[in-house]
Amino acid sequence: METKPHQQLHIFFLPFMGQGHTLPLIDIAKLFASRGEKSTIITTPANAPLFTKAIQTSRSSGLEIELLLIKFPSAEVGLPEGIESTNWGSKTAEMAEKFFKALTLLEQQVEQLLDQYHPQCLVASSLFHWATDVAAKFGIPRLIFQGPGFFSLRAAMSVTRYQPHMKVASDSESFVLPNLPHEIKMTRNKLPSFVKQNGETELMKLLRECRETEKRSYGIVINSFYELEPDYADHYRKAFGRKSWHIGPVSLCNKAEKDISARGREGSVDDVHECLQWLNSKKPRSVVYVCFGSLNSFSDCQLLEIALGLEASQQQFIWVVKKENNDEEEWLPEGYEQRMEGRGLIVRGWAPQLLILQHEAVGAFLTHCGWNSILEGVTAGVPMITWPVFADQFYNEKLVTQILGIAVAVGSQKSEDGGVKSEARASVKREAIKMAITEIMEGYEADGMRRKAFALGETARRAVEEGGSSFSDLTSLIEELRSLGS
Repeated sequence: METKPHQQLHIFFLPFMGQGHTLPLIDIAKLFASRGEKSTIITTPANAPLFTKAIQTSRSSGLEIELLLIKFPSAEVGLPEGIESTNWGSKTAEMAEKFFKALTLLEQQVEQLLDQYHPQCLVASSLFHWATDVAAKFGIPRLIFQGPGFFSLRAAMSVTRYQPHMKVASDSESFVLPNLPHEIKMTRNKLPSFVKQNGETELMKLLRECRETEKRSYGIVINSFYELEPDYADHYRKAFGRKSWHIGPVSLCNKAEKDISARGREGSVDDVHECLQWLNSKKPRSVVYVCFGSLNSFSDCQLLEIALGLEASQQQFIWVVKKENNDEEEWLPEGYEQRMEGRGLIVRGWAPQLLILQHEAVGAFLTHCGWNSILEGVTAGVPMITWPVFADQFYNEKLVTQILGIAVAVGSQKSEDGGVKSEARASVKREAIKMAITEIMEGYEADGMRRKAFALGETARRAVEEGGSSFSDLTSLIEELRSLGS
């Protein structure tokens, strides 16, 4: 690591307690540390295990990165002890409201840490609206970490600012999002549920306060690269006049296999070995990888349709099934795994997603369109089948299907409440699943999408190398922070 003649920066990172923010902010902290700066991550005791492995391996490589713990105010808001992230078991709207309320009570503890350590910058997830004012008390800039990319942010702002969905006759009627570089059509059904609610919920109040303080923050950091969404990176900066830096895909900072396989959760050696051994026996680009992220929960009816759709497709697959509490998998057809032996592998709970996507046997990725998963699919050069469930996922679908042309849609039509198990119904039927898989693997445009996806993957890797767009943006950000400190 290069020795810098100037004073070292000390950067604080405060990630929102959900994997969509936690994982990329760990990687961003590692990126700053790899440039010779000191990174400190703030989290709570129940979330600490997710950071421990990454910090241990980083420190063994000579990087300055550490963890500070604060208490999560579960009791103060009426949550059970140990509920400190969005990835809990049985979700209810009431628990979600309490969780978001708890976020506002962390301010004093973070202020005490800033007073004690005197860092040069605070990088905090967008949902900590109070972080801007806390940083200002100590005369340091607050950078917002936005979980989604530029396109999704701009599309969401279009919905919020112009509310075009109010002009349509029904929830299923499409409308064009105004003032975007491309013609993007949406329906009310695909908007986040809180956008359409009457009255202000705790989440709506939180988001409103976040939008207000975003205008007063120093700027935003985006896990994206310029070549992926250039029109929207430029449009965001020009339309709102806010500083922003694209420094991704940040997952590419994980180069060693042990870092890649442990990202998100340290699965057992047997879990990783089983997946890779199974993939090693398959031909290149012959396997569909199916994973819907850490939050989404499907009804038994929907899980059955997925199982039968995969079987009907006649394609080989790895399917990651979320492990629910007391889940006896009554939805699984009798004898299914025996019939699929050699053709399909079901992984319960967790899988080494980065390693799987990078394997040459994987030919497509059936994804919920979370931004981290989208970027990981793009980076691996794998075309996608899109099945958005809630929030920004429907915007991300538009980016990869309509603008980039590297994905086909399975036909998900309605946004569900984030992370809460859907009703006992199947919104996407087995025939639609079969058709989407067949199209991405064998369809007329499959080769063209595969070439586009591969080219984007090459571009993503160049972006984070020295001289690349993301490498250069991170350099500019560090230099700007250094000039502010001096």
